[in-house]
Amino acid sequence: MSRLIIDVREPQEYASGHVLGSVNIPPSKLMGDLGELADVPKDNEIILYCRTGSRSNVAMYMLKAKGFTNLVNGINRDQVEAHYL
Repeated sequence: MSRLIIDVREPQEYASGHVLGSVNIPPSKLMGDLGELADVPKDNEIILYCRTGSRSNVAMYMLKAKGFTNLVNGINRDQVEAHYL
């Protein structure tokens, strides 16, 4: 599976603009079951981002606790577009 980019902002923030190809999964959804990530291999590269890097950092720890091992805090949209696309 290729790199997965997750925007952890709230849906209205995501709707106002996001990294092309990213999926929107706010931290509140990550606290529950894996849902959209159930079929993602635990070692798949996942880039997380938000507005300032704070929520994506929290989301990174949440996913680590669920067994994901290849996580990157991309900080924000500009950083992800500059370094990971």
